[in-house]
Amino acid sequence: MELFWYIVLMTMLAVYVILDGYDFGAGIIHLFFAKTEKDKKAITNAIGPFWDANEVWLIASGGVLFFAFPTLYASSFSGFYLPLIMILWLLIFRAIGLELRGQVHNAMWEAIWDKAFGIASLLLALFFGVALGNIVRGVNLGIVTEGVSTQEAHYFFLPLWNPTFSPQAEHLGILDWFTVLLGVIGVVSLSIHGANWIIFKTNSDLNEKLKTVIFRLNFVLLALVIISLSVWHVIEPKPFQ
Repeated sequence: MELFWYIVLMTMLAVYVILDGYDFGAGIIHLFFAKTEKDKKAITNAIGPFWDANEVWLIASGGVLFFAFPTLYASSFSGFYLPLIMILWLLIFRAIGLELRGQVHNAMWEAIWDKAFGIASLLLALFFGVALGNIVRGVNLGIVTEGVSTQEAHYFFLPLWNPTFSPQAEHLGILDWFTVLLGVIGVVSLSIHGANWIIFKTNSDLNEKLKTVIFRLNFVLLALVIISLSVWHVIEPKPFQ
């Protein structure tokens, strides 16, 4: 039964990353490449019918995690309390950026909410990549200090970063150079995903430029993945044991 719920949870998270991932990517493209009102409208229209429904997958995944793996839920939501609150606020600002932009036809008003939408999308992609980095790197379960566990075996708490910014420090932080590297990979990959979605859904004048951007970002992504795999095996020589 545990295996069944694990497969369900991983499937739901994968669907969320695919569906809401292009929303985040579209927001990043909106932030950096949409210069005209026509391009901005094209991007928001491409995700308009879908973005709020896509976030339901995240809520549903949290529900499955709560009733199928309550210990993991409790451990994760205590250890990652600060970044989870930050992600919640970013989701809120991204949503209200989309909803409030068109309520007042004023250049400054629209610019504020355009930035809220774009920056929140960028930081969400970064934070979800950092979250993957924390999973890959591992966390200090039980708060082990000098080889002795000082807390219950499933408990941990991480500050936003540690003074050394190192993934090999005894007292880890959420942000270090390795998790930030995976965060950048998240930003690049979701930017490609979002650009492809915009090209697929629109006939915007921006599309030709986005094809060039996608081509270049694919090489950047390949290089970053190779670097991340190389340093992962330095940080964790036996990652699958």
